Amino acid sequence: MYQKGHIGASLVVYAPFGFVLAALASMEAGAIVAAAVASTAMIPDLDMRVPFVKHRGITHTVWFALAVGAVFGVAGAILGLQRGVLGAVLFGGVAFLFGALTVVSHLLADALTPMGIEPFAPVRDDHYTLDLFRAANPVANYALLGLGAVVAAGALVAGAALPL
Repeated sequence: MYQKGHIGASLVVYAPFGFVLAALASMEAGAIVAAAVASTAMIPDLDMRVPFVKHRGITHTVWFALAVGAVFGVAGAILGLQRGVLGAVLFGGVAFLFGALTVVSHLLADALTPMGIEPFAPVRDDHYTLDLFRAANPVANYALLGLGAVVAAGALVAGAALPL
């Protein structure tokens, strides 16, 4: 997938969390996090800019998702320390989830293409692909972007509408 498709996939994966965030905090908070999710959707494709790193190699694995989650989690815990230990744990946990799911959504979108992914490499060489459309297919990329926008917006509106 290309950038638009990955942004859409990240918003689809984020939607349930956006619903909860809008219900517990506000629609605005949910929208801000949705924008953050969309802005980090391309992290695994940094491999295309790093010499000697194969595209859809290590940056397209669950191990990379855990590593990105850990980096985000540490940053979240540091930010949460201002609110005490409980704040650090809560912020760190949410940030870990955010970072890991950003990469997982990218992997899910790439699994739709013929090239697919090997999410457990180098431990296992299982290859996963649904082979639905090529990564460069503009209709598929825009459709996924539209789907993500609609699903995320719907989740935020529904979450904000809950009388909590």
